[in-house]
Amino acid sequence: MTAEHTAAQGFSTRAIHAGQDPEAVTGAVVVPIYQTSTYAQDEVGVTRAGYDYSRAGNPTRTALETALASVEGGTAAVAFASGMAAGDTALRSMLKPGDHVIIPNDAYGGTFRLIDKICVPWGIEYTTVPLGDLEAVSAALRPTTKLIWVETPSNPLLGIADIAALAGLAHGAGAKLLVDNTFATPYLQLPLALGADVVLHSTTKYVGGHSDVIGGALVTSDDSLAEDFAFHAKSMGGIAGPFDAWLTLRGLKTLAVRMDRHCDNTEAIVELLLSHRGVVEVFYPGLPSNPGHEVAVRQMRRFGGMVSFRVAGGAAAAAQVCKSTELFTLAESLGGVESLIELPGVMTHASVAGSMLEVPDDLIRLSVGIEDVADLVADLRTALDAV
Repeated sequence: MTAEHTAAQGFSTRAIHAGQDPEAVTGAVVVPIYQTSTYAQDEVGVTRAGYDYSRAGNPTRTALETALASVEGGTAAVAFASGMAAGDTALRSMLKPGDHVIIPNDAYGGTFRLIDKICVPWGIEYTTVPLGDLEAVSAALRPTTKLIWVETPSNPLLGIADIAALAGLAHGAGAKLLVDNTFATPYLQLPLALGADVVLHSTTKYVGGHSDVIGGALVTSDDSLAEDFAFHAKSMGGIAGPFDAWLTLRGLKTLAVRMDRHCDNTEAIVELLLSHRGVVEVFYPGLPSNPGHEVAVRQMRRFGGMVSFRVAGGAAAAAQVCKSTELFTLAESLGGVESLIELPGVMTHASVAGSMLEVPDDLIRLSVGIEDVADLVADLRTALDAV
């Protein structure tokens, strides 16, 4: 199925079919797991399908990369062993010692750790900025700024950044814009269409969708960046294995229907949180009171399956809520079919403790799953009522 043919088709059609024609030999409808490290050559340097060694390329991974590029509206994608491997490749490909990067002041803890602990000793400089404040972003730009790194919605405060406006600022300064689209997914938001140069995913989350695989991806329509990403992936080796690629591809096929259910359930959970006496603040871009709501309305289809909130009683009460739920499992990560609850300050964002990115110690983050919503509401209400 050609790119020209799939470009006019709907999201789910492309997620299910792009790069996934029936297998040539047997007609298998599902892309096989090509669990091989190497490939026979008919003669020296002559391969049968362009594959010689699976670190450089694997048909299962190719199918996933083709599908991801299609649903993001890009021309190329590279699949990695984790979201962090994708992020590391992006930074190594797009920056060199002496360069400067702007990152969100509420970035994911792993992203901050990678930049602060790994990239800074390598010679990279960074500035944390509230990306919803375009004047602050403009003021932070330097002659050496080569990249603006965006999360929207951000993790864990669900902040919203104006992708099109930030793309304009970045390109005007000779820099690139990378958008971590993990929370929104390509079903809800298309950063490349809004001017971003690169989209990053932890495909572990919503794209995989079943909490059974770790993965990451970079997607772009810039041929030079695509070549750099592929070269770095081959050279550093942090690529997605065939079984992981197969699991991620299977998850992608149902992304649209799952995201609609995630969004429906989250809206009901937000209603509960807004009405409960024990909740003092709710972070969710679908609320008109959210500072980024108008931008979210413009650039997102819906507002996603994540919500964070603070409770009366402080950190101890928040920890008690997390311990008291039954359907919401106390665990890190997000985006699976099951609902998860966590305290970011001591779990996913422990690496930013004591930094300018530190999150409130009474902040609870929910990844709302696709269970029956009445059961989720009852479970969370019972936990909130107990503190």
